[in-house]
Amino acid sequence: MDFDRRKFIAYLGGMAAFSSMPLEALADEAEEFAMLQAAEDPCVSFLGGKNPDVRNGAGILFDKRSFKELAPISDKPTLLEIIKFRSAESVRLHCLRSAHHAMKTNQEEPMILACLLHDLSINLMWSDHAFWGADLVAPYVDEKITWGIKYHQACRFYKDEEYDYEIPELYKCLFNNPLQIEPHIERAYKFSKNHEWYKYARLITVNDIYAFDKNVNPNIEDFVPIIERHFKQPAEGLGNDDSPSAHMWRTLIKPDRVL
Repeated sequence: MDFDRRKFIAYLGGMAAFSSMPLEALADEAEEFAMLQAAEDPCVSFLGGKNPDVRNGAGILFDKRSFKELAPISDKPTLLEIIKFRSAESVRLHCLRSAHHAMKTNQEEPMILACLLHDLSINLMWSDHAFWGADLVAPYVDEKITWGIKYHQACRFYKDEEYDYEIPELYKCLFNNPLQIEPHIERAYKFSKNHEWYKYARLITVNDIYAFDKNVNPNIEDFVPIIERHFKQPAEGLGNDDSPSAHMWRTLIKPDRVL
């Protein structure tokens, strides 16, 4: 996809902001910008750049330019409702396109679900989003799915010829070459590369690249059978079951709650 470096720097708030950000933060911002472009989100043309009063860690859900009003949600929230009503259009389309590619290339169902969920946490938190994402879904999915989501963040910065994965041009055109990888990301990658479940993280990155194609618009309903088979929906509803991540789901469901 076309990536306008000047617009991206303006989106961040100028060259000073761009120059002061570490690689990991810049990569996340660049992916957000690319997702907004692919979704043709009006935020991408916001000439004032990022809101200086909102920390980089704040998720898209807390940006009222994307969510002027929150849609009603049931008393027993489901994953489908979260994806439909508490996920920014850009994030939803990105994840749907990623899962669509995994489905069309006949990847196994847990991998398809991993792609559908891999960036869901961006609605809640940008910083270290994959680690947040793994914690968010861990009580409800197979541990391989959780593992893949957690380590895809690190794997995206490293090529893998076996899986025909190259470092995205998006990163190459923005950052120094070689990339200046943060220590915790390098440690995570080295650990994942030698792990028996490495393919789960790597295939998310392979499908991730595809997910910026704005000409593909999958329907969430196509993935309902896979969700029903592989996501353990709590009877009480997400956020109501006292799981280790229930507080995270409650934040997604009611982000305006003060106490």
